[in-house]
Amino acid sequence: MSGVSETTQDVDIDIGALFASIWRRKSLILVVSLGVAAAAFVLASVMTAKYQAETRILIETRESVYARPSVANGTDGSQPDQESVSSQVELISSNALLNQVAEKLKLAERSEFARESGLSIPFLPTFGRTATLQDRVLRNMRDRLTIYRVEGSRVIVVQFSSRDPELAAAVPNEIADAYLAFQRQARSDSETSATDWLEPEIANLSASLKATEGRIAEFRAVNDIPVGQNNSALATQQLSELSTELSRVRAGKAATQARAESIRRALDSGGSVDAIPEVQASSLIQRLIDRKAQIQSDIADFSTTLLDNHPRIKALRSQLAEIDDQVRTEARKIIAGLRTEADTARIREEELIAAVNRLKVEAARVGEKEVELRALERDAASQRELLESYLTRNREAKSRREANYVPVNARIFERALVPGEPYFPKKVPITGAAFVGSILLMTIYILLSELFSGRAMRASGLMEPDTVGEVAMPSAASKARHVSANDADQGEATVNPGLSIDQVATRLIDSGASRAIFVSPEGDEAAATAVMTARALSDSGLRVILLDLTAHSAASQPMLESAVLPGITDLLAAQASFGDIIHGDHYSDCHVIPAGVADAALAMRAIDRLPIIMDALSRVYDMIVVECGPTDSAGIKRLVDEGAEVLLSILSPAEIAVQKSAAELVESGYDNLILATPAGGIPRLPPEPGRSAA
Repeated sequence: MSGVSETTQDVDIDIGALFASIWRRKSLILVVSLGVAAAAFVLASVMTAKYQAETRILIETRESVYARPSVANGTDGSQPDQESVSSQVELISSNALLNQVAEKLKLAERSEFARESGLSIPFLPTFGRTATLQDRVLRNMRDRLTIYRVEGSRVIVVQFSSRDPELAAAVPNEIADAYLAFQRQARSDSETSATDWLEPEIANLSASLKATEGRIAEFRAVNDIPVGQNNSALATQQLSELSTELSRVRAGKAATQARAESIRRALDSGGSVDAIPEVQASSLIQRLIDRKAQIQSDIADFSTTLLDNHPRIKALRSQLAEIDDQVRTEARKIIAGLRTEADTARIREEELIAAVNRLKVEAARVGEKEVELRALERDAASQRELLESYLTRNREAKSRREANYVPVNARIFERALVPGEPYFPKKVPITGAAFVGSILLMTIYILLSELFSGRAMRASGLMEPDTVGEVAMPSAASKARHVSANDADQGEATVNPGLSIDQVATRLIDSGASRAIFVSPEGDEAAATAVMTARALSDSGLRVILLDLTAHSAASQPMLESAVLPGITDLLAAQASFGDIIHGDHYSDCHVIPAGVADAALAMRAIDRLPIIMDALSRVYDMIVVECGPTDSAGIKRLVDEGAEVLLSILSPAEIAVQKSAAELVESGYDNLILATPAGGIPRLPPEPGRSAA
């Protein structure tokens, strides 16, 4: 029974036919390309050669340290910033400077610059104002001129191209010289303008300052504000001095009273006054004290031989009492002198207080007038400071102008040299580009002609019956499809061919499957079905990962750069993590887990962890595509769950290995087995009655 159904076939592009058409016409492509290259070489040979030269200008501060104006005058000698350099580029390319160079080099007399640029038709009328000779020269000059700032530096490059190599070098050099002359003239004009403006301003400020100082002197005289030391008011200065003197007098009076009181207390208490400094300072008291000491010494000497009632001892003791009375009398005189000194200090204090009070009133009056006086003095000080700065600037400007010292903040550090070789046209690059471009254009032309003619189209979708053939199923497969034993004995049973890649992807999406388990009994070549299915699912917007369980990395090797990458065996052997084994496909958004490089025997010891790994991947990805290679139902047992679909990859349905694998899977309960092939086909094997999908 044939399983081929009649369907409308789609049209696809035959890539092989396209490349075959290009190869058939390779002679035509080569001849046309060589012709175009020869024409380009001839054209480049007859084109007018152009030469290019460049001059480099460095923008920097050229002011001498000895002649540089002071920082207070507004110049600190710092280097120009990037905005200043960009402004100089615009100045160099100005019309005034270029016209000056054109006139000096007489560019208007050269046909290269005097001709009208652009397209001109002699028979058509011109509209608007006709360009003058100067405009044409300037326009042609700008077309050949390039001025730019070197990025990250203060260097300006002036490039110019011309048919004449000497002119190509002369124009940028002349532009640089004209720029320096323009800058020098501008600075000279600035110095002249400064002196012309400063001189009348200095005269006006001098007269104004003189008038202001006169008003200050008049104001002091009218308001009786004499000036003391440190340019302060005399009343204020005297008040300060009298206050200091008053404090000193008060301190002296207090000290005198304290000394007198201490002597009086010593006398009243009958104590000794010998230790008081004022008493010790009296020469009479000192002599009495010395006499007293001598008498006491004599009494001590006589006491050793005489009794206390001896007239000699009594006489000495009587003299000792008289000396004590004399000392006390002298001490009272000292007290009287100290009191007199204290009274004098008190009188001086009263006089000073009266004088201070008078000066306070005078200082208050002077303080009120000083408010206006300070305003006049501030005005005079500001005028004086401004006048001094103007005088300094005027002297500097005059000295620079008279000495003809006008430094320019730029210098030419590399002048243009006469070029020896033209920069245009380059014959070899032009010829090579024409040859390569003509090859590309001819190739595109042939491809488009093949596509539009339909010769590069082929049918897609269903396969032709003679290319698919019939799958001969053994008795077990015949039993699964309810074919009787007699029918099996009479001949081979036929099944429908497998689904195409797009159909497999659609079937997996529609069924809501989370795993697609591919079995490839024909070996590594059939693993391409799993790769194409994974990419198709990824292109549909699903998050897809392909797990390669083949022995030779047949599924992952076409998707990755290297076949030696960590994979599932490394994860099972605990030698890598998930982040180390998951890689990206270079041709789609699909992720890939290769077979890995770990020891297979070590990985098989932890094969029981494979279902756990599959569950972990199911939480992250929408679809897990597993390529198992030529395995059986026992080999895929750990991979299948409720959301899994088992697919059989077919390249040649007549292969014995395909028939045996299909029969074994159906007998093991996978009767919803899907046959998948890159060539296409129709749905899976029909399920056995009474059995649900695995």
